[in-house]
Amino acid sequence: MTEGAFEGRVALVTGASRGIGLATARDLCARGAKVAMLARGAEELATAAAELGDSALAIPTDVSVASQVEAAVSQVLTRWGRLD
Repeated sequence: MTEGAFEGRVALVTGASRGIGLATARDLCARGAKVAMLARGAEELATAAAELGDSALAIPTDVSVASQVEAAVSQVLTRWGRLD
């Protein structure tokens, strides 16, 4: 895919504070997407999201807890109005 291929899209990436999740978030942002980054470690997640600027939203979330996932999706919809 080329740069800008995800322009106007909103993605949610779990495990986004490091490893494959962080690499995926970086790639999506580089291709024009807004990215909600979810992970359990708030500090590590905030550091990772800060490097991506306004294209990223850090949401500390334990995805094994349904109410936290629902709250995260709600934050994404409030911020960007959609989730692709």
